[in-house]
Amino acid sequence: MRWVIRLLGVVVSLGVLAGLALFLIPSERIAGIVAQRFEAETGRALVIEGSVRPSIYPLIGVRLEQVSLANAPWSDAGPMLRAEVMDVGLDVAALWAGDVIIQRLELRAPDVILERGPDGQDNWALARRSVVDSVPDHALSAARAERGFVLELAEISDGRLRFRDHGAGIDLSVSEVFAELRLPGLDRAAQLRVRGRMNGQTFNAQMSVAQPGAFMDGRVSALTMNAEAAGANLRFDGRAGLQPLALDGRTEVEVPTLAPVMSLLGQSGGDLPAGMAPLEFAGQLTRSADGGVHAREAWFRAGSNRLSGAADLRVGGARPHLTAQLTADALDLRPVPGAGGAGGDAPAGWSRTPMDLAALGVLDADIALTAGSVETGVVQLEQARLGLSLENARAVFDLRDVRLFDGALTGEFVLNGRGSGSVGGNLRIADVALLPLLRDIAGFERLQGRGAAEVRFLGVGNSMHAIMNSLSGAGRIDLGQGEILGLDLAGMLRTLDLSYMGEGARTIYDRIDGSFTMEGGVLRSDDLQMHASRLNVTGRGTVGIGERVLNYRVTPEAMRDPETGQALRVPLLITGPWDAPRFRLDLEALAQERLREEAARLEEIARQEARRREDEGRARAERELQERLGVERDEGESLEDAARRRLEQEIGRGLGRLLGRD
Repeated sequence: MRWVIRLLGVVVSLGVLAGLALFLIPSERIAGIVAQRFEAETGRALVIEGSVRPSIYPLIGVRLEQVSLANAPWSDAGPMLRAEVMDVGLDVAALWAGDVIIQRLELRAPDVILERGPDGQDNWALARRSVVDSVPDHALSAARAERGFVLELAEISDGRLRFRDHGAGIDLSVSEVFAELRLPGLDRAAQLRVRGRMNGQTFNAQMSVAQPGAFMDGRVSALTMNAEAAGANLRFDGRAGLQPLALDGRTEVEVPTLAPVMSLLGQSGGDLPAGMAPLEFAGQLTRSADGGVHAREAWFRAGSNRLSGAADLRVGGARPHLTAQLTADALDLRPVPGAGGAGGDAPAGWSRTPMDLAALGVLDADIALTAGSVETGVVQLEQARLGLSLENARAVFDLRDVRLFDGALTGEFVLNGRGSGSVGGNLRIADVALLPLLRDIAGFERLQGRGAAEVRFLGVGNSMHAIMNSLSGAGRIDLGQGEILGLDLAGMLRTLDLSYMGEGARTIYDRIDGSFTMEGGVLRSDDLQMHASRLNVTGRGTVGIGERVLNYRVTPEAMRDPETGQALRVPLLITGPWDAPRFRLDLEALAQERLREEAARLEEIARQEARRREDEGRARAERELQERLGVERDEGESLEDAARRRLEQEIGRGLGRLLGRD
């Protein structure tokens, strides 16, 4: 900002020359002298193409027309400053007394180009050629203050400003600039008001600098500022410096909607979901010399959500990086697009509203969050301690300690804003209350009890409809003792009557377990088992998660005769939308089961008859053989043993006669 003081010094010279010009010197000569003096002071050429006219009313001063100021030698953007008219009004009496009081300085329709080269050089760093450059900055400020420098009013009307940073690739243009500066002294508070338009968005600001001399020399000064841009508001009260840019003070920011601010910065998209606006921030904010921003004793609000804690924002990479430790009493995340209402009407299905995930790419982050409760729009977390890692538009939520429905949830949830977007995760839930969980997630109110589950899943798309219809993954469930509401399987099995359904009907079970896979938004389970007293149930089929429909076969099996083990099986089909499923007995399968049972019974009767006849024939043959052999069987002795015994006796008697024995 030293160039501002130097320009004002030249303005004083112009005023003096203008006074002389009233009586002595032609205006062309004045223009030449002014240009020479300016170049001697700043090292830049000043070209006055129009007239130079002194004035005595209403102020004594000078008017310069068609003025331009040369740019830095390394720039190819043309003059650093062009102005149609420059008016200067001086307090001549004060000037003769040794004080510089500029009563009015006006630039009409100026074009200003501020540039920073690839090597960090600034085109506004004017190289002064006088011996004053060897004097330290603080000495210059003191000298100016002692001399008495006052700028009662400086105005810019209908100006245009362009800022280019060749190293950072920044190119900003501001139009319709109107500015007003009041500087009662270099050691007294200066007031600045400015308004304009950038990228189609308006802005205005008011700033007060306690020590403008020190501030313009690059040192730190107390500063307050109120600014409004693209509907956003900024308030700052603290200390700030320009070389390098640094600040430390209480800061408050309010952003009613993000899209206009993004537009102001030359970006598109990134609007906030409904219910997440406005964004607000308040805290002690510090910007360090390396460009980092640090917030302490801070709070941040998005809609009804309020977070407090500390945060650090680092710059210089591909994207800013935010590190934060935050706490919240309660968070409401229901406005995330596509929640679709789990319990809504089946024909409506999942929401097709596109999810705007562009905001995920604004910055990278590592955030630790502790919240008393979190309402997600699908389930309500009773407490949550989680971490968020955000990198290149991919957010990973690390669920460290999350309580929901009296149970615990752990694992990882991923929201990916790259490409068309995706949602995935690896979640484990333990000892959860089933009825409220299934009611909130899927509008299903048929199971009551507690259970555990784990699931790996991935869904791709930019809406809940696309994600749910593309789900893939796998998992399993393990449910403890509970009840199936609205269905009495045992009663239905005994009577084959579907009236055992509805309010008041229930099936009590000991446990349910099984595994499942998902592909294309369809869940398939072929090994579901329910264990109950004298009743076991197996299940297989599909659940259309994307279409929100059921196509599942449940086969209850009851023990009809504990002694024979003969069972009664009645297949039950569950089909239709999952919030209003239809139950019907599979009569064809039941008839086939009965035919199979009857065929098995008849086969058993035939086998028994065959065995009976076989036994009778064998007994008759044995009797006939016994009679022929003349064998008498002892009790329990088989015919073969009796014949063997008779043969052994005959052989024994024959050997006795042969040996001469009786």
